[in-house]
Amino acid sequence: MKLIIGISGASGAIYGIRLLEVLNTHPEIETHLVITDPGKKTIALETAYKEIARIEKLANYCHAVDDIAAPISSGSFRTDGMIVAPCSAKTLSAIAHSYNDNLLVRACDVVLKERRRLVLLFRETPLHLGHIRNLERATEMGAIILPPTPAFYNGPKTITDIVDQTVGKVLDLFNIEHNLYHRWGNS
Repeated sequence: MKLIIGISGASGAIYGIRLLEVLNTHPEIETHLVITDPGKKTIALETAYKEIARIEKLANYCHAVDDIAAPISSGSFRTDGMIVAPCSAKTLSAIAHSYNDNLLVRACDVVLKERRRLVLLFRETPLHLGHIRNLERATEMGAIILPPTPAFYNGPKTITDIVDQTVGKVLDLFNIEHNLYHRWGNS
């Protein structure tokens, strides 16, 4: 399996980082990482990862956001899909309008045009009508919107528990086995 992971500048970079940590424990999954410049700034502000190189080591391949010649910019490079975690309002807008001004958005566009799975962890609240319309457009194009909304039925005790539940939901969409959260109905 090949997955592309994008980290944009919205709050919640920990979702993308934790996803990479978990995928790194699956040697059969090849990961390709793209981080936007605002994403790098958010990582520095919100996490203990002060060196982007530490995060890049979690991926099999890292691509510069301005490298439009990267393999993931082409539909002929086969992947199983892409996750943008977190997905900023700017990135959502670019995806919804096919405005491919960087590699992260271009890779999303490729995933959509090839009818592969694109999961967007849209991280914005409250929403105005423009956000809602862009969410609708992205959904109509085939994206799956998965807001990182915490669930409490599994009794989270830490922030990691809350993050893991969302990351587990992402993994479920790609049929990747995990034990990140307690499933409803399981004792």
